[in-house]
Amino acid sequence: MSDTSHDGTTARRTALLTTFRRAVVQRFTAVDLVTLLYVAVATVAVLAFTADDRKGWDWLLVAHALLVTLVLLASRAREAGRVGRFLGDWYPMLLLGGLYAEVGVLNVDVGYQHDVAIQRLELWVFGSQLSYRWIREWPNPVFSWIMHICYIAYYAILCASPLGLWLSGRRDAARRTIFAVMVTFYLCYVVFLFFPVAGPRYAFDLAHNAATEIWPARATQWLLDRGDSWGAAFPSSHVAAAVVAAICALRYWRPLGLALVPLTLGLVLSVVYGQFHYAVDAVSGLFVAGAVLASQYVYGAEPEKVGARLPAGSLEQA
Repeated sequence: MSDTSHDGTTARRTALLTTFRRAVVQRFTAVDLVTLLYVAVATVAVLAFTADDRKGWDWLLVAHALLVTLVLLASRAREAGRVGRFLGDWYPMLLLGGLYAEVGVLNVDVGYQHDVAIQRLELWVFGSQLSYRWIREWPNPVFSWIMHICYIAYYAILCASPLGLWLSGRRDAARRTIFAVMVTFYLCYVVFLFFPVAGPRYAFDLAHNAATEIWPARATQWLLDRGDSWGAAFPSSHVAAAVVAAICALRYWRPLGLALVPLTLGLVLSVVYGQFHYAVDAVSGLFVAGAVLASQYVYGAEPEKVGARLPAGSLEQA
């Protein structure tokens, strides 16, 4: 009698769990779930790091609540025509600026950084502070032009990869790329929140020579003065996200990938040459990108063919 009752309880629990999993799969996409996970981690950071100073923390938590609401609404938006589908799939990319800014707000409020540890690691790995020496010892204006153009192209690389796939009809590949890019950003942002590193742009005096007088260099500094987040240097999200975006483009639409790869290679060098990141920041960004891409290849199924439709309510896998 007890065995029968136990079996019945187990069966009901299994049925409830199966129903719950089916509801989650039908309602949320993979990018929804990782976004909710990141919001949870960021909320922990807000509560932990503002324990002694609650000024402004309530606004950050309100922003998190609104983001959760947006995730919940995204599934409905995907059923509301082309515009809704686009917004439902692209909302994480559209929110990147705000998420990046929050990292800087929290880190400035906390007020500590781990640059000394990273500088020691830089010295141990490379034998010197490459981000400080390179632009000073080789202030070549032509090379600086190339480097700073590649650095500014970061924004184009991030957008061009999924958007090019989307506009070419490779919608499933675009979604997979958005998912991979967002996982990359979330991984980097979590490190930024719990292990802030300001970077050589703040740790050292900026260089003043022929390499910094060209307009791309001045334009880059102008952009960073207005949109940089303090404590967001290690690992380099610029390197990690750009590499993931470019390789995804190369995998899903080779001509687009071939156009983005040279800019991405230049960007990897430019973050060090321009004194925006330590060299170990760039290397660690490559490791993050490699881990994300490896998971994509190991666990990801082949994307749909151009023009094929994704089944309604399905969960896009990595």
